[in-house]
Amino acid sequence: MTKIDERFKGQVALVAGGARGIGGAVASRLAAEGARVAVLDVNKNTLDAKVDQLEKSGLQATGFAFDLTDEDALADTIEKVYQWQQRLDVVVNSVGIVGPTGIPIVDYSTEEFRKVMEVNVTGAFLLTKLSVPYMSNNNYGRILHVASIGGKDGNPNMVGYAASKSGLIGLIKGVGKEYATSGITINGLAPAVIATEMNQDTDPQVLKYMADKIPMKRLGTVEEAAAISCWIVSKEASFNTGFVFDLSGGRAVY
Repeated sequence: MTKIDERFKGQVALVAGGARGIGGAVASRLAAEGARVAVLDVNKNTLDAKVDQLEKSGLQATGFAFDLTDEDALADTIEKVYQWQQRLDVVVNSVGIVGPTGIPIVDYSTEEFRKVMEVNVTGAFLLTKLSVPYMSNNNYGRILHVASIGGKDGNPNMVGYAASKSGLIGLIKGVGKEYATSGITINGLAPAVIATEMNQDTDPQVLKYMADKIPMKRLGTVEEAAAISCWIVSKEASFNTGFVFDLSGGRAVY
């Protein structure tokens, strides 16, 4: 049995949106468990701070500022990650934007809707499309996209977010089946409300609505999200693909 702190020894993990929040916690845990972690984030300042934190802890990490919605630039970034250690084993996509909240559909900006879909769905499509060829070289890989319980249940007055996360879930299920015999798994995680910086911009009434639906009567933590995420992208999770795991404090039980 592999020791927990060596579970990813020798592997290279790319964590998109890895400077803070769920992605930041996943990057830290992957590195602590032996992975060489490439942190990708749009915010250069928080990115540099995250890489510095990991390196000061004696962990192996590098950072790349990137744009998830620019296909050519993203392709170049993933190539650089691959060239860093000549392999790519794990990809975790924790990039996401909430968009407007507390807004009924009739007042929801079409421009904002397209922006949320571009980041949350098209970005995930591009990251998957551009990563699987590198994994195919070794007939092994793990891809995890952070979706949302709102993509399964739907949350009112935030139609862009709910629709985009539903679209992401469809992408996970479809592509997971495409690669089911390849040694590459593609899975998702659907958290209920997690205590992250992103939720600071959520309308308080919308946040209360979502939190009230959790039987445990609390928000999830990024550490809890990282724990299940790291199992999903480990070699141990060898018989799951195209699946979306819940992390909901009892909100979703089936």
